Amino acid sequence: MLDFLNDILWGKVLIVLLIAVGIGFTVASRFVQFRYFGRMFRILSASQAFQRDKHGHLSSFQALLLSVAGRVGGGNIAGVAVAITLGGPGAIFWMWIVGLMGMATSYLECTLAQAYKQAEPDGTYRGGPAYYISRGLGRNWKWLAGIYSVLLLITFGFGFTALQSYAVATSFEDAFGVPVYYSGIALAMVVGLIIFGGVKRIAKVSEILVPVMAGGYILIALVVLSLNLERIPDVFMLIVNSAFGLEQAVGGGIGAAILMGVKRGLFSNEAGLGSAPNVAAVAYVPHPANQGIVQAFSVFIDTLIICSATAFIILLSGAYDPANLSDVGGVALTQTALADHVGEWGRSFVSIALLLFGFSTILYNYYLGENSLNFFSTENQNLFNAFRVAIIGLCCWGAITDLGTVFAFADVTMGLLALANLVALIALIKPGLRFMRDFDDQIKAGVEQPIFDAAQFADLNVDPAAWEIEPEDRERVRQAQAALATSSN
Repeated sequence: MLDFLNDILWGKVLIVLLIAVGIGFTVASRFVQFRYFGRMFRILSASQAFQRDKHGHLSSFQALLLSVAGRVGGGNIAGVAVAITLGGPGAIFWMWIVGLMGMATSYLECTLAQAYKQAEPDGTYRGGPAYYISRGLGRNWKWLAGIYSVLLLITFGFGFTALQSYAVATSFEDAFGVPVYYSGIALAMVVGLIIFGGVKRIAKVSEILVPVMAGGYILIALVVLSLNLERIPDVFMLIVNSAFGLEQAVGGGIGAAILMGVKRGLFSNEAGLGSAPNVAAVAYVPHPANQGIVQAFSVFIDTLIICSATAFIILLSGAYDPANLSDVGGVALTQTALADHVGEWGRSFVSIALLLFGFSTILYNYYLGENSLNFFSTENQNLFNAFRVAIIGLCCWGAITDLGTVFAFADVTMGLLALANLVALIALIKPGLRFMRDFDDQIKAGVEQPIFDAAQFADLNVDPAAWEIEPEDRERVRQAQAALATSSN
């Protein structure tokens, strides 16, 4: 039954919807992910990236790192290897396409999450698909927001937390001989120390962990590329030719390449799932589009950089043999490939990378679960503490349990999660474009940092309390309004 539902969701319905939303919004937004690609770096300039928010909010940079912590996980190491094993090298090309289109999808969902975020009594924000469904689509759609929150809790809060614990513990056992129950206990203790500190402590840990883990993995990939410079054009052509059936592919030709590329691309970058918007909404930014642009960059980092790093490590190695890929797959294929390039220590490096990726994803999964609970109740601390204890228990249980059925079930719930979010995105494309045009118009008027005036969007049911501009930004509001007035005259 689970296999049948997975086939319907992932093999038919979601592929159509993901492509439709990604391409549709890309065209409707005039290729926003490319128009503002350079602005991604300006938004995350050094002065902004490392400046602590004096009012206690998370910065846009911290929200980026927290979302990267979630996007970058086992899918970047094991998922890419599975895609190549089952879909051939051409799957990587379609993964790139999904990533490029997913940048537009992520821009839309994260801009909506910011626009419809809700101010909390303690001065922080909450937001995400449940909030933009209930506020953007109205009371009649609150049932969909509730279903989304339940699915988010089941999929990320519970299912994927156990799965990440299993992946980390088994990989560590293979590489270093550490029994899985020891790894599970250690992981549970460290996770517990962090999650009881709330989202701000998670963000602080991510600030340190994400640059180290992503930077280290990219660095080793650059070493591999430098050792194989003359072969890079051939591998790139192998990927492109295989994508269009011009090279031998494994697992069913061009159809398998497209299916595995789309599926694993979404698994990795999560664009369209609605998971990242829960984090994107937490930050203080002067305009919703700022965070949309930043989160589009998060997809680029995940799919176009880190997934590509794994793909080239595998395809440039002697471990890649289309005739014998059934003998080794998943994490083992990536480990064998890196060992072929740099020696046996490469296996340990992959295990450590998987540990860091998995650990960061568990923290991210916890926050998604907490946010889903927050949609139903904001004051029941016993409920939140019980959830934190459950996460600690799942880290132990997941490490020592065969989770095949859990994985299949999580696939189904994630598919339903994506379905609910994509329906909402289609219904909210017009407001999303309106937020984008407000940003565009201010840029055209010469405003370097556009400001969001919630009063102009009162008909869209945004929360004015969530858009109270900080004192240091008020002068920019005045300048923005003056510039727009001059432009209109």
